[in-house]
Amino acid sequence: MMHPEGCREFELICVIVNFGMGSKIIKHAKQHGVTGGTIFLGKGTIRNTLLAFLELNEVRREIVVMAAEKTTAREAMQQLNDKFRFDKANRGIVFSTGIVSVLGAEMLACDQPNESEGMGDAMHQAIMVIVDRGKAEEVIEAATEAGSRGGTIINARGSGIHETSTLFAMEIEPEKEIVLIISENHQTKAIAATIREKLHIDEPGNGIIFIQNVTQTFGLH
Repeated sequence: MMHPEGCREFELICVIVNFGMGSKIIKHAKQHGVTGGTIFLGKGTIRNTLLAFLELNEVRREIVVMAAEKTTAREAMQQLNDKFRFDKANRGIVFSTGIVSVLGAEMLACDQPNESEGMGDAMHQAIMVIVDRGKAEEVIEAATEAGSRGGTIINARGSGIHETSTLFAMEIEPEKEIVLIISENHQTKAIAATIREKLHIDEPGNGIIFIQNVTQTFGLH
């Protein structure tokens, strides 16, 4: 995969853990070079008749999303496994995926490559935009203006280097929204650029955009 001159290779780390563990995951990852992350809530399922009878079969999970340069990501994932032992049952899951482009994070900045670079056989790309709560609709509007047919909004909370404030010695993590947009690859550049401009993504604290290749899709018309 070709990269523009000076553009490093990045990966998106996803960690799925029990509720309450997300902040610990980010804190440990920061000790190994990851600059921050975003946590959103999920729900796991357990197929157990007794637990279902007791209404305890819906297990809350936290999904932690972090980005880092490839070698840093691999090292952080190993350190996370050494600390939290994901190789043991019911401890959680950690995996990583490649990122074509990162916009809006000064320490990770990597502009969109040329349309022919880094796509392989991908016909679509996933644009993930993380912004402060209340800004997601603006992201959707900007994307629609550039040709997107819509997106999905997910509530989350952030924990970046400069994003956490302190109140009475307690860390207050600002709430975030994640917008997920699937675009045809020839539209990605325009959509990302419009979001970047309208939301002032290049200004510190305004958000971050990740762009990834989508290898296969069903249900997109």
